[in-house]
Amino acid sequence: MSAFDHRYARTGAVTAAVLAALLLAGCGGGSGSGDAAKTPAAATSGTVGAFNDADVAFAQAMIPHHQQALEMAELADGRAEDAGIKKIVADVEKAQDPEIRTMRSWLKAWGKPEAPEGSGASGGHGGHGGGAGDGGSMAGMMSEQDMKELAALRGKAFDRKFAELMIAHHEGAVEMAETERENGRDATARKLADDVVRTQSAEITELKKILGRL
Repeated sequence: MSAFDHRYARTGAVTAAVLAALLLAGCGGGSGSGDAAKTPAAATSGTVGAFNDADVAFAQAMIPHHQQALEMAELADGRAEDAGIKKIVADVEKAQDPEIRTMRSWLKAWGKPEAPEGSGASGGHGGHGGGAGDGGSMAGMMSEQDMKELAALRGKAFDRKFAELMIAHHEGAVEMAETERENGRDATARKLADDVVRTQSAEITELKKILGRL
């Protein structure tokens, strides 16, 4: 098994688990053991006030989602041709890497793992692997096959495929962020969700324009 395959095999179960947890948290209205919790770490970390299960699920799901977007962006190096695609790639890298660090800091402050219990893997793995395996269709996550196909392309063919996949990926992120805005309690997490909806909706619009002219 290649390193590429191993990374996706390892993270697939985690991704499916965290996205399922996000959905359950949304359906449950954000109640649960995390409700109204405020740990000493949270009080000193800059995280605002109480948090709930929806906040935790949002961070646990969005971290691997962002990681996969960064991996897609990395594939553009030496493959992308269109200037618009290259700008989207730069914007993704600029925004999402810091957001991953921010969400990890929340989970640490809240005393929660990066991956939910029972996911079969611990949080904090390195690299940008966020592949979804059998869960690749959930919330816009790409499958291992999608990523392999993208990696095999160059020039305009890459640009078209990248735009198609990133549109779906961003739509999944917007969906998760809207759930957080509705059900989350932590003000900082909800603010990041607002940012995700705003920036990624704008990028979806731009990617559709690019796709239309390619």
